[in-house]
Amino acid sequence: MGNTSPNLLLILALVISAAIAGWGIVDPQGLGSLAARAVATQFDSRGWFIMLEASGLLFVALFLAFSRFGRIRLGPNEIEPEFSTPAWIAMLFAAGMGVGLLFYGAAEPLTHFEELRKYSRDSMAASAALFVTYLNWGFHAWAIYGVVGLIIAYFAFRRGGTLLLSAPLTEAMGSTWWTRGLAWLFDLLSIVAIAVGLAGSLAMGVFQIQTGFAGLIGVQDPGALTLPVFAAMCVAFVIPLRRDLGDGMAKLSNAAMLIAIAMLVYLLVMGPTSYLMDGIVSGFGQYLFGALPAGFATAVFFEQDIIDWFHGWTLNYMIWWLAWSPFVGIFIARISRGRTIREFLLGVIVAPTLFSILWFGVFGGLGFFDALQNEGALSAVNAENLDATTFALLERFPLDSISRAATIIAAFLFVVTSVVSAGFTLAMIGTGGDENPSPKIRTVWGAILGALGLAMVLVGDIALVRSIIALSAIAFVFIVPVLVVCLFRTLNREERS
Repeated sequence: MGNTSPNLLLILALVISAAIAGWGIVDPQGLGSLAARAVATQFDSRGWFIMLEASGLLFVALFLAFSRFGRIRLGPNEIEPEFSTPAWIAMLFAAGMGVGLLFYGAAEPLTHFEELRKYSRDSMAASAALFVTYLNWGFHAWAIYGVVGLIIAYFAFRRGGTLLLSAPLTEAMGSTWWTRGLAWLFDLLSIVAIAVGLAGSLAMGVFQIQTGFAGLIGVQDPGALTLPVFAAMCVAFVIPLRRDLGDGMAKLSNAAMLIAIAMLVYLLVMGPTSYLMDGIVSGFGQYLFGALPAGFATAVFFEQDIIDWFHGWTLNYMIWWLAWSPFVGIFIARISRGRTIREFLLGVIVAPTLFSILWFGVFGGLGFFDALQNEGALSAVNAENLDATTFALLERFPLDSISRAATIIAAFLFVVTSVVSAGFTLAMIGTGGDENPSPKIRTVWGAILGALGLAMVLVGDIALVRSIIALSAIAFVFIVPVLVVCLFRTLNREERS
């Protein structure tokens, strides 16, 4: 594409992202409603393909891990992994952790429970709700991340390419006018998907932090804290974007992860421990043996309410993981040089999934305990405001002021570190793979992410925010299979050579 390609890519990506942000700020409801309609149309017509692809990527990951290709190293044959296995797994946890787990820990299982109890006994509804939550956050999600990350790592470290989605296409198909053009388009779409997806998480963090902070300081209207919380986040992520991405951000991310783990252990020990562990063991068994067939479910023969619920959650999640796959994939690839394909895929898919099972098992189990054994007050809070569910749960335990403050701090740190990492990644892609883009470009992307985040905050409805994220990622439903074909084509060529 020539030397001007990265500049053109950067300018066009900035313009598109800024245009989306401007639209969302001027007419947030218009943007949200349009996205909701467009996504509903896509889900109605292509929901089957999205589920088929998510399940297909899980099978691809399993095949690669246990086939002869599993021995191939992500880098030269003599290279050793850059990080020790414990440190690598810890970083995978950091990638898998985030404000989404804090936001949805109890809220999602309870939401599924309230929907499913209309059609079955409460005990069955709770079991099914936990299973669906595991399905949304488990093997399929990490297979999407893992396969995309593997493709990026293989072509960057084994084939000497860049950490970009364009590298597999030109390497596998040859450098012609159409492959270069399509590769350029892949990079552009990945930038927009990363920016919009990250902005959605920023908005989710603002919603949760403002609700928790309002409860701590006794403010009746959490909405009054929206702009101050958002402004504090912007200040917090713009400063590190001006500096090198070093140990400081890793320490902040690790601190957030440690807070979350401490909270998990605290709730497990202080709560009905046997009840929670029974639920986790039972839920894990059901999920382990039911995940593969459930990955092909489309809810086609059910009532419209169930179809809408399935579209709004499971289908939306599969698209959401696809939207985040370039960002998370690049991060995972960066830390995995020297791993074999087998080590990479098993580590990426199994470790974070097990943690998610434990996390939702504890938070969801506490929600079910309240709904089935007590008066169900948490379900009432959840029905009114998803943002408040985690804090309402924490209020039931001793030292709730400390635990709620810790949740706010962890959510803040997760969002800030994600935005900073995304700013670096976006600047890197926009400059053609420069692993150390200039502070000016990183800061511009920080401003764009802030504007997109503000647009998402102004939309005000988390369901509409999810629709906007889903719309930005629709293209990846078609891009990722092309990347998989490129991977297999190149693996076979390597084996023959």
